[in-house]
Amino acid sequence: MYFASDNAAGVAPAILDALQRANAGFALGYGQDEATKRLERRFSELFEREVAVFLVSTGTAANALALAHVSPPWGAVICHGEAHIAKDECGAPEFFGGGLKLVGLAGEGCKITASALAQTLERTAWGGPHHVTPAVLSLTQATEAGTVYQPNEIADLAALARSRGIAVHMDGARFANALVRLGLTAAEATWKAGVDVLSFGATKGGAMAAEAVVFFDSARAASMPERRKRGGHLISKHRFLAVQMEAFLTDGLWLTLARHANDMADRLAKRLSAIGLMPVWPVEANLVFSVISCEAHDRLQAAGAQYYAMQSNSLPESVKIASDSLLIRLVTSFSTTEADIDRFVVIAQG
Repeated sequence: MYFASDNAAGVAPAILDALQRANAGFALGYGQDEATKRLERRFSELFEREVAVFLVSTGTAANALALAHVSPPWGAVICHGEAHIAKDECGAPEFFGGGLKLVGLAGEGCKITASALAQTLERTAWGGPHHVTPAVLSLTQATEAGTVYQPNEIADLAALARSRGIAVHMDGARFANALVRLGLTAAEATWKAGVDVLSFGATKGGAMAAEAVVFFDSARAASMPERRKRGGHLISKHRFLAVQMEAFLTDGLWLTLARHANDMADRLAKRLSAIGLMPVWPVEANLVFSVISCEAHDRLQAAGAQYYAMQSNSLPESVKIASDSLLIRLVTSFSTTEADIDRFVVIAQG
């Protein structure tokens, strides 16, 4: 019963096969291999326009390098207060950004609203020489609460950002899960809604270690090769990143894997709801949050269930967590089974 993270899952068989094939023979390093060139063309096809793509091995690197590239050191990155870049990246965006400042906003379900962004832009002292300058709006898709921004929400936020000359970044560690739920094309969910740069995640979706920074305007990517190299994230045996991502995208595998994870989250939410453990937020990706008793938590832990107890300031007003209860996060993956879900629910029920 492994629900701690989709990072806890293994590597999808098709991606392992691709790595094995790439291991034969020789190839030029540092992105000069044929697999990387094929992948760059594939990304442009996927997003229906010429894009600039830079592979890295971690989501933190993708986010930090992307934000550093589109914000000056005196810039502010506006994000949700519980965004991964704000809470779980050990200051990497600030470090790689030469001291840029993260400005966290509140918002239920870890989503920023257009009204909250507008108020922040209007009421905060911005600009020099005494204040940071708003440079980037960073949105997480899907969010840390497992919620998903609708295209109109992204468009409204992006329009506000653009009116102030602010770039829009999307942390897409679980972009595939969001896309499956939305039923949109990759283009519709990103640049057509106003996104300038995307951290495209594959590791949580089934890769071993492969992420990409995607610029939808190639001119914006000027000097990104040097930034990636200087930051220590240009992998020498680059083909092993490229073939992972290539296999991930081939024949829609990335969406198939994400669809399974989402379906398992739906099943888990439905089974938990049937025993009175309603999801705290709408289940829109592959994360389910629920409040359980400490007694149920102890039973589950004793049975070997793996998940995290969480705290959040973006709970719905109707949700109150008593002293004898816990908020838990359950994450499904491409390898989650119905049997694991059913066993988890039986033990939780007691």
